[in-house]
Amino acid sequence: MTDEEYYTFIQPYGDAKEVLLARLHVLKHNLYEGSAGQPIHNIQSRIKKKKSMEEKLRKKDKNPTVMNAKDYLQDIAGVRVICYFVDDIYNLVDALKRQTDLIVVRESDYIRQPKPNGYRSYHVIVGIPVYCLDGMEYFPVEIQFRTMSMDFWASMEHRILYKKGERNGREKLAEELREYADMLVEIESRFELHSEGKQVHEI
Repeated sequence: MTDEEYYTFIQPYGDAKEVLLARLHVLKHNLYEGSAGQPIHNIQSRIKKKKSMEEKLRKKDKNPTVMNAKDYLQDIAGVRVICYFVDDIYNLVDALKRQTDLIVVRESDYIRQPKPNGYRSYHVIVGIPVYCLDGMEYFPVEIQFRTMSMDFWASMEHRILYKKGERNGREKLAEELREYADMLVEIESRFELHSEGKQVHEI
């Protein structure tokens, strides 16, 4: 995959990402009625780098070509939505699913069923319609929904274990991090008890 091929290839994925970001910003301001507050703390987004795409294709035993990237990678465009509470995540997911021109490709609920290491998040890949002069095509965008505490834990877990490398004590540290994840669930639930009730708009 040449640089020129890469930059031409990712253009519609960038467009799909921008379409999704616009919809999320609308939901941020309109999901709840009255003065219930907003569901989203912040939003991050990215397009997968050329080197990262090529490495992922090689791990799948595929040649690092544009065609294989289109056929086998669904996370070329990615959006991370940081919410305040777990209910905000499910309300946002439900609101997106009600948008009839979006296609839910795949979803994984790591909140109700966390990964063994303690990781919690809600992942969903949606097909976003991108219109051009000669028609419309759907492009996948991966969304990771996390609360602030989920994002804090995931960021720290990655940094600490990455820094730890293969040194002694890695397993013990991983066990401690799983315990911290449980602690954050408890803290998060206490904060949620104090939050005001939210009435969701039918969007």
